[in-house]
Amino acid sequence: MESTATAAMTFAVPSTKAQARYRVLTRPTNPFIVPAGGVAQRPPARHLCIRAAIPRTKKEETVETVREQLENCYLLAGINYKGFTVKQFQELRKTFPESTKLIVAKNTLVYKAVEGTPWETLKPCMKGMNVWLFVHSEEIPAALKPYRDFQREKKLEDNDFTGAVFEGKFYGPDEFKKLETLPTRAEIYATLLGALKAPSSALVSTLQAPARELLMVLKAHIKNLEEQQALSCS
Repeated sequence: MESTATAAMTFAVPSTKAQARYRVLTRPTNPFIVPAGGVAQRPPARHLCIRAAIPRTKKEETVETVREQLENCYLLAGINYKGFTVKQFQELRKTFPESTKLIVAKNTLVYKAVEGTPWETLKPCMKGMNVWLFVHSEEIPAALKPYRDFQREKKLEDNDFTGAVFEGKFYGPDEFKKLETLPTRAEIYATLLGALKAPSSALVSTLQAPARELLMVLKAHIKNLEEQQALSCS
């Protein structure tokens, strides 16, 4: 009789270990903690892989965008845009002609795109916060002028050009005057026509001009001759 009562009592009141096990099983499971007698539950590994791949994809896209912009690019310049508001940046973009593109990209990604190319000389300005100006036109002064006007209007003296590469040469901030005063196409036309009508010494002086200016002069002269020939045949 006594043993039966003892058995019934044992069945009715779980042991301390059983109670502890019961509490563990009914408690919400933390996926990063191994439950007693169980196996740790962890998120599927594929989620971690997807999250890690997204930043790499964006970086690759940025590098590819920069490389595409370098095609038929005459000048690449950096501008310090630290402190710019979103509104200012949007206004600045509207001031440039279609032949000029403004792109925000990290220095490391831009350098990865230009590494091993003539644009690699841009390395000295790969510091700070840069927005990048890609000029797809021979009219360099006209491409730089919108930012100078914007800088003056908004009083952004500290947000100057950080550097530029033109014809494989690096120009620091203190050398931008040379780029901003390059002759326009019309001025080169006038120089060539004047030289052709002047004595031979003037023509020799024109031919000794920098290669870029001479090339533009010759192109202009050829185009002018073609137009005259087309008019005479019509």
